[in-house]
Amino acid sequence: MTSWLVHYGVVAIFVLMAIDAVFPAASELVMVYGGALASGALGHEIDVLGWHTSGFSAYLAVVLAGMAGYQVGAIGGWLLGYRGGRAFVERHGRYLHLSGEQLDRAERWFERFDAWAVLLGRVTPVARSFVSIPAGLFESPFGRYNALTLVGNGVWCLGLAGIGWGLGASWDTFHHDFRWVEYAVVAGILGVAAYWIWRIRRPGTLSPREDSPR
Repeated sequence: MTSWLVHYGVVAIFVLMAIDAVFPAASELVMVYGGALASGALGHEIDVLGWHTSGFSAYLAVVLAGMAGYQVGAIGGWLLGYRGGRAFVERHGRYLHLSGEQLDRAERWFERFDAWAVLLGRVTPVARSFVSIPAGLFESPFGRYNALTLVGNGVWCLGLAGIGWGLGASWDTFHHDFRWVEYAVVAGILGVAAYWIWRIRRPGTLSPREDSPR
C-alpha cells in the first residue's frame, strides 16, 4: 500500500478512500502515510496528478483527495442500499460483511441516534465503513446524509493526515512498531477467509428427521 501511495499519490488515496467508504481499506494508514509523504520528510514528494510537491499544499492535496474519494464511495454505498433494498443487501451482504444480524444492529443504531448515526459512524474506526449501505437502506435523507458524511469525513482526513505530517521522519519507527498490528490484521483476514471457505464447502444441511413411531 505504501509503495502504491508513493507511486500514484493522490490518485491512490482517492481510490482507497472510495473503497473504504463501503469496505474497510485501512483508511487510517492511507491518510497517515499520505500526510507523512506530504511533509517531505520521507525523501519522497506526493504525486498530485503528475505534479510532485511537498509542504502545506501537498498536505491539502492529500486531505482533499481523501475527502473526495470517501465522499464518492459513500454516495455509491448509499445508492446501493437505497436502490437495492433489504432483500438485495441480505442476499449479497456476505460479500460486504453485512449479515442480517448486523443489519438489525445497524437499524437499531439509526433508530436510536437518527441523524447523528451517520456522523458518529464516520468518526468511528472500522465501523465507518459500514454506514453507507445501511444509511441508504434505511432511507437516511440524502442531503443530510451527505452533509454529515462530509463533516465526519473531513475531521477524519484532516486529523489523520495531520498525524502523518507530525510523524514525518519518524514514520519508519512508527511503521516498524506498527507491523505487529498489520500481522494481526492479515492473520485475522486469513482466518475469516478460511472459515468462509469451510462454510461454503461443508455438506449441506441434514435432511429432516422422520418421526419415529411410538
